[in-house]
Amino acid sequence: MSKQGRGGSSGVKFPISSGFPVGVVINRADNKGVKNLCIISVKGIKGQLNRLPAAVVGDVVMATVKKGKPELRKKVHPAVVIRQRKSYRRKDGAFLYSEDNAGVTVNNKGKMKGSRQSLALSPSLECSGTISVTATSTS
Repeated sequence: MSKQGRGGSSGVKFPISSGFPVGVVINRADNKGVKNLCIISVKGIKGQLNRLPAAVVGDVVMATVKKGKPELRKKVHPAVVIRQRKSYRRKDGAFLYSEDNAGVTVNNKGKMKGSRQSLALSPSLECSGTISVTATSTS
């Protein structure tokens, strides 16, 4: 008997060019007191030999604070990637990219910890309903 169809994650996700492997340092885009975030893992990504797990726009990652308030440093925080510099293709054929890499810290329910965020959100993140960072955005 073959073991076809047993691997992978549940649900179908349109492939986006991964721009954030584990270990990358990204800027923050909210006013929580965090300056830089270091990605240590990506939620929902299984392991593969000799391949680093990588995140894309809209993914929930676990990150540590590299620069910021002392009470936030040396702890693991969930965060969401909201902008990526590497271009990625949407389903309608358009290529999108941002001027920088950025993320925001969230709580366990997906709500943003800061009260506002800087600059614009990625359009693909605005239409996804998995997290609620769009309600407090200011452009």
